[in-house]
Amino acid sequence: MSNTALLERPATTAAIRTRTEATAPVPSATADLPAVRSPRGFALYVGLDEIKAAEAGVSLPLLVDALRRTLAELAPGAETHATVALAPHGSGGRDLDVVRLALQEPGAIARTKAAAEEDTAEEESGVTVDISRKRVLIDGESAAFTYKEFELLQYLVLREGRTIERSELVSALWQAQDDETPGERTIDVHVRRLRAKLGRYEDIVRTVRGIGYRFDRHADVVIRYGHGTPSPDRF
Repeated sequence: MSNTALLERPATTAAIRTRTEATAPVPSATADLPAVRSPRGFALYVGLDEIKAAEAGVSLPLLVDALRRTLAELAPGAETHATVALAPHGSGGRDLDVVRLALQEPGAIARTKAAAEEDTAEEESGVTVDISRKRVLIDGESAAFTYKEFELLQYLVLREGRTIERSELVSALWQAQDDETPGERTIDVHVRRLRAKLGRYEDIVRTVRGIGYRFDRHADVVIRYGHGTPSPDRF
């Protein structure tokens, strides 16, 4: 397989935390296969980036080493090869989906193809907020949203039906050290710019007088999360 990186055994071995869990019986791998075919191995896709691994007190090489040692104990004759799936910084989607697609898992490829075909049939009217691709389409045309304008709209969309106070928008979308951190009232300017780019659909961002803003489900708005999977920051 091209563009893969072999993970070598770490120079040092750290303690690995394990947990025993009850598991359901695994269906037979040969249940749906013709009699002339037989399994020769398996692939385990793990969605875990370096930051999440570090938060758990481990690393990707350490996890691979632990899995290899477990296999060596259970099946000494097993051959193993590990690869790392790479993705651009800031790319959306679940880690597991990124891994499956990067390593050419057939199901992931099929979903990507279906999503691409769906994009060719975009609605010609209304607003499409594409969370996974970080873009907004207005009447079928890509809107020139800045990064911060998209973040503002996304924050409201992912909290559909909830009124968001100005102070929450500021604290969630701007870091304290940012040079252009707006005040609670200045956020109104950003919302006005956002609405101006939404044009005749500006009302999808509602003002709740004295409190803040909200997004309610609207017939003219389509939300796309990518490959049938919600964005990881949706809640």
